[in-house]
Amino acid sequence: MASPKLHMAFRKYHRWLGFFLAGIMGVYAISGILLIFRPTDLLKYEQTELRQYDASLSGVELLPLLKVRGSKITAENSEEVVLNIGQYNKLTGEATIVRKDYPLVLSKMVKLHKATNNSPLFWLNIAFGVGLLFFVISAFLMFVPKLPMYKNGLKIAGVGAILTILVVAFGS
Repeated sequence: MASPKLHMAFRKYHRWLGFFLAGIMGVYAISGILLIFRPTDLLKYEQTELRQYDASLSGVELLPLLKVRGSKITAENSEEVVLNIGQYNKLTGEATIVRKDYPLVLSKMVKLHKATNNSPLFWLNIAFGVGLLFFVISAFLMFVPKLPMYKNGLKIAGVGAILTILVVAFGS
């Protein structure tokens, strides 16, 4: 059995890391809630962007140049190409792109949450995950294993893990 000093040390580290990670968890919580409403226009506003391309492009030639996911041609005539995200003037080569996006601060938060290994933000995501894993382990090292609180904590953690597995397995 580990000494009471070890349990007290883990309590101290758990507490200080908890205060530090509380700020990060707040940001992740807000960005996670925003991601739930990603398909809707909640908190998004229209952004209009003007782009210059070669004149006389057809709609089929234009789409790869736009590099906008989900863009489609809705109509095309001799003067313009109408897209679901804007329009392209064949005579001038000017494309008007209208998209809805979050304001800058919220956009950065969403990118933080969705960071991959190609982004410098992924180091923060890894550190955050390691910190949370430390919380999982240290939560059980803060109490002496003989105490009822420890045994109840194991039961509650088991129920939480089983509930999460069931929701992931059958809810998606």
